[in-house]
Amino acid sequence: MNTREEILSKLKIHSSETPSKWREKAEWRTANRAWLRYSQRIAMMMLDKMEKLGLTQKSVAERMGCSQQYISRVLKGTENLSIETISKIEKALELEILEPIFGQR
Repeated sequence: MNTREEILSKLKIHSSETPSKWREKAEWRTANRAWLRYSQRIAMMMLDKMEKLGLTQKSVAERMGCSQQYISRVLKGTENLSIETISKIEKALELEILEPIFGQR
């Protein structure tokens, strides 16, 4: 059976020199939980529609007039989306995200 010191020594070998930011990230997710849920739902709607239409992140970015990197961040569900951006997503993917809220245009 290993002693406590042996176990701690083995763990120390595998530990990182840089401190972890897991606590800060967890606190941020907790503080931003409400809008993150909406962002994640929109990301899932986008992914479903992109798959259905056979679109790539790059092609969606071209339709929206933004970078592929931005689309990647949006699809992670952690981007705080403006109404303008949501409207561009709706147009680019022929989705109804805000329509149920605001009714027909």
